[in-house]
Order: sequence, then structure tokens, then C-alpha cells
Amino acid sequence: MYRALARYYDRVYQAKDYAREVRDLERVVRAEGPRPARDWLDVACGTGRHLAVLRRRYRVVGVDASAAMLQVARRRLPGVRLVRGDMRRFDLRRRFDVVSCLFSAIGYVRTGPELARTFRTFARHLRPGGLLLVEPWVSPSDFRPGHVAVDVARGPDGFVVRAGISRRRGRLSFIDFQYLIAEEGGRIRHLEETETLRLSSEAELLRAARRAGLDARFRPLPRWRSRRGRRSWLVARAPVER
Repeated sequence: MYRALARYYDRVYQAKDYAREVRDLERVVRAEGPRPARDWLDVACGTGRHLAVLRRRYRVVGVDASAAMLQVARRRLPGVRLVRGDMRRFDLRRRFDVVSCLFSAIGYVRTGPELARTFRTFARHLRPGGLLLVEPWVSPSDFRPGHVAVDVARGPDGFVVRAGISRRRGRLSFIDFQYLIAEEGGRIRHLEETETLRLSSEAELLRAARRAGLDARFRPLPRWRSRRGRRSWLVARAPVER
């Protein structure tokens, strides 16, 4: 995933307000998380845009399955520990005050048993009283097969045009993307990619979190972030050891 496209990822999402999203996350952490929160793990960290903001106030670590995305992140975040790992089973052998999994990356976990394993992995990396923040993918009831989206992004050395159309098979959603990349010097590239994400209900996500021993609920999202049919994210707290 994102092998050939990693270098264009930030351009496609150049309008995404990572700083504002981090401020929203920090409000939740201040209200419900440990005090003070010092260590933050971002799972499926991608090119490190959230981490670039978080590192100003926290000791941060990032995990991602894509070597190409981590290569971009390492250029952005010198000195930050970035680990290639599968969110279902990575083990950093340490715990954090906050663990986040953002931008609907949890959808890449494709089965119920894998979802349960993923939440156990998240829980294993939380300190007592630590907070897990998960931004879900689209719910089964909100997914729209046949939905078409087109994005045009301009950079200093050319354009990226992305067109995507959605389809569904059971609990799996598929987004078929076509990219046209026009770079300085007259070169035009055509790339294709299909993203496959599981459609999980809030009840399924809550069950996976609670079976991992976490106190979980859904918290409303700010209105401006509700672009994928979801109106809330999952917030779960690790038990305090007595």
C-alpha cells in the first residue's frame, strides 16, 4: 500500500488541517486522559503529519505498515522513533499515556478476530489510566456504493488528479482510485490503487475495545470533521492498577 504513491500522499491531502485535528485530540486527552500526558504513540502514522504537531508537546513514537510512508515520515521527523509494524501485532515493549489510530486507518483491519487482536495490541501499549483514540471508517449503514470523488492537488512541481469510486462486498468496502500525475518536464504518470477497508459498526468497535479490557465509548466529533458519515470517534481508557 502506498508504495508508488507515498511521495504524492501529502500533496493529495494538503488541505487537511492536521494542527486543528491535534487540538481536538488534545482537548479529549485533557478532559479524559492521564495528567499530565507525556508519551504519545500514533499507530498508522503515515507520513507523520500528526506527529509533526504532537512532537512539540509530547514524546512521540510512530508505527506504520508502509516502508514508503515511513521513509517520507523520517525525512520530516529526524530524531523521532518510527517503527515499521502491523497494527494487529506490533510490540514496542513499552507503554504510553496516549495511543491514537487516526484517519480511519482502523478500517484496514479486515475481520472481526483481527479487530479484536488489534485492540488487544493497543491496550497492551497503554499505561494504567492511559487513553486510546480511534477515528473509525464508515459504518455499514452509511457506506454508499457507487460514490464518486475527484480531488485535484497542485504542488510546486506539478498536479495530482485522483478519481475514486466506491463498491462493497459484504463487510468489505473498496475504493478504486485512478491517479494522473503531471510533473514538471512534461511527464504524466497513470497509477491505480484499490483500498480495501472493513465496515465496522460502533457496537463492533466497542465490543473489541471492551474485550481488550478498556472502558470504551463514542464521543461526538466536531461538526467540521464529519465527512465520512461518522459523527463520533472511539475513546477508551485503560484501567488503573490498584
